[in-house]
Amino acid sequence: MAHYAQLDENNIVVTVIAASGDDLEAALQTETGFIWRRTSYNTHANEHLLGGTPYRYNYAGIGYTFDADYGSDGAFISPSPYPSWKLSNLDATWKAPKPYPTNGLVYEWDESVGDWVERN
Repeated sequence: MAHYAQLDENNIVVTVIAASGDDLEAALQTETGFIWRRTSYNTHANEHLLGGTPYRYNYAGIGYTFDADYGSDGAFISPSPYPSWKLSNLDATWKAPKPYPTNGLVYEWDESVGDWVERN
């Protein structure tokens, strides 16, 4: 089963479907009049979770942007979680300006202070 993301006029994902067939982008566009791009359910941060070849960096989600110029096949990029975070060119995921603490406690990002704060 393959998955396909429907894009709006700004290349924003508006829906994702599962369909039988490996190369249905053109057929779906002809049938619906919308632009479709295949996405890999098992790809996240440019790694295939089952050891296969990653495809388009991330599995598409509603609200993601498809950037056709990113990598060789384009990339699905999630919305930025915070204005201060930067998009990684290596894996098309958002990175905080400071690394997540590794002391075993649970933290959340606080944009107002620009740092991780311990979660109660």
